[in-house]
Amino acid sequence: MIFSTQHTPSEEERSQLLEAIGPLPLRGVAWPAWIKILAWLVLGFIGLMIAHTAAGPAGKTVSPMVAGSILLCFVALVVLARYMLVSETRITHRGIEQTWISRREVAWEDIQFAKFIPLVASKRLVCFTSKGRPVVFQAGTRELQVAFARIALVYRRQK
Repeated sequence: MIFSTQHTPSEEERSQLLEAIGPLPLRGVAWPAWIKILAWLVLGFIGLMIAHTAAGPAGKTVSPMVAGSILLCFVALVVLARYMLVSETRITHRGIEQTWISRREVAWEDIQFAKFIPLVASKRLVCFTSKGRPVVFQAGTRELQVAFARIALVYRRQK
């Protein structure tokens, strides 16, 4: 038994969706403020623990390769936290965009179906495209979260 995995909305349905979302472009932060603050607090704690360990007797016995690996991982976490801090999601007439380490974007025509995933730390919209690779967008504001839920309803999977 084969199920159809796509419900591509008509141009009229898409126009109604964009009207329901509100004036475009709709933009907002990709991550909620409390997540960004928590991420930086955890990074601060990790940095303090690294410094405390390095300054103590245990730090003198650590292999330089291990110490370098730990510092490299810490720097990578700082880079990720920085992108979380400045990342922005936009919904436009052309599609959805998000700034991140690399720019994420998907055009309305490319979306086969979308799923809204309301996690505690991040409200996400997963867009499955005709190119086969899902694109994940985060919503850090209430307006983006409501828009993501509406998009998921219009681009839902039909059996």
